Amino acid sequence: MSRPPFQIDDTAGPKRTRAWVIHPDIKSDNDRRIAEPALAEAVALARALPHLDVEGANIVPLRTVSAGMLFGSGKIEELRLVFEEAEVELVLVDGPVTPVQQRNLEKAWGVKLLDRTGLILEIFSDRAATREGVLQVEMAALNYQRTRLVRAWTHLERQRGGLGFVGGPGETQIESDRRAIDEQLVRLRRQLDKVVKTRALHRAARAKVPFPIVALVGYTNAGKSTLFNRMTGADVMAKDMLFATLDPTMRSLVLPDGPEIILSDTVGFISDLPTELVAAFRATLEEVLAADIICHVRDISHAETESQARNVRDILTSLGVPKDTCSFEVWNKLDQLDEDRAAAVRARAQRDDSVLAISAITGEGLDALQAVIAEALQGAVREAELTLAFADGKKRAWLFEQDVVIEETQTEDGFNLVVRWSAQQEAQYQRL
Repeated sequence: MSRPPFQIDDTAGPKRTRAWVIHPDIKSDNDRRIAEPALAEAVALARALPHLDVEGANIVPLRTVSAGMLFGSGKIEELRLVFEEAEVELVLVDGPVTPVQQRNLEKAWGVKLLDRTGLILEIFSDRAATREGVLQVEMAALNYQRTRLVRAWTHLERQRGGLGFVGGPGETQIESDRRAIDEQLVRLRRQLDKVVKTRALHRAARAKVPFPIVALVGYTNAGKSTLFNRMTGADVMAKDMLFATLDPTMRSLVLPDGPEIILSDTVGFISDLPTELVAAFRATLEEVLAADIICHVRDISHAETESQARNVRDILTSLGVPKDTCSFEVWNKLDQLDEDRAAAVRARAQRDDSVLAISAITGEGLDALQAVIAEALQGAVREAELTLAFADGKKRAWLFEQDVVIEETQTEDGFNLVVRWSAQQEAQYQRL
């Protein structure tokens, strides 16, 4: 028997499609996650789609995986009765499901089925706002569908657009065969190339006044957008919800007693991130690859914070982030800890120069975070324009000694110079 399903008080929004979440706990999988928090995360993923009404969820222990059905026949019949009683229309399986397994389970249960990859793609489709984000989601979805062409499901009432993984009357498979999908992928790549070139032009424009880039990365729902808003005064969507932020957001910020920086808020990472999305969103994460400093924001109150941190580090490594990139761990959500645990976290952070304990909600620790970033960026450079009189020969000589002059034009009154220098060199110049 599977463990009893826990009840979910789902009051967020009107009921749309009745869904049930399953986490297969496969005993033979040496890399399997702890079942209870994994199921809780899967439910949070399902809740991230506003048109789903999650009726329940449960862990299904498995010794081995059935190649054709995933579960054994007895378990399939047991779950069928549960779904029938709850009038479930959609089953979300928190793990990979092969096309054959999907087809067989949908036939046995009389429901639509979505695996973890399909669910995350559906969420990304629902959240993508920029042109680049939309194109990347479409490409990722089509690559996913090459192995499982979506069929019509007339018994589900169509409530929205999206990818078509969840839908109803009038919905047809996105493409009838792989050749049509490949043709569409070629078209999308051409459009995406144009968008990427535009982003490259924007990066080149920023490079002319090269403010250092500080990127916020971390597991989804770690509080990156809340921290971003707190530091910059921006109004980026920040909710207690997985993948609340999908498209990258950048704002300039002048650090107290420090340089001007560009702060970048990025999409949250998650365990078992679909490979289609890792590839498709590589361009979105280019700002991370070019970052002068990476702030790894962690939800220190989460039971699986260590496992989440390992997932983030693994993804950063797979993306090719240089090992010598300056980075800090920002332990967020102190406000969600009890007094004793919060004190222990603060004490641990004080012993480690690469760790800062903060609360993006209350503002605790943010002054220290900005001071640490400013100190780390003392060697960062930016461009500036200077006007010197002929009498300022000492200053001009000092600039050339420091090798910071990249352009000089003589005028009737003196010299116009373009320099590229660090905050420390600028301070030294001001003292001359």
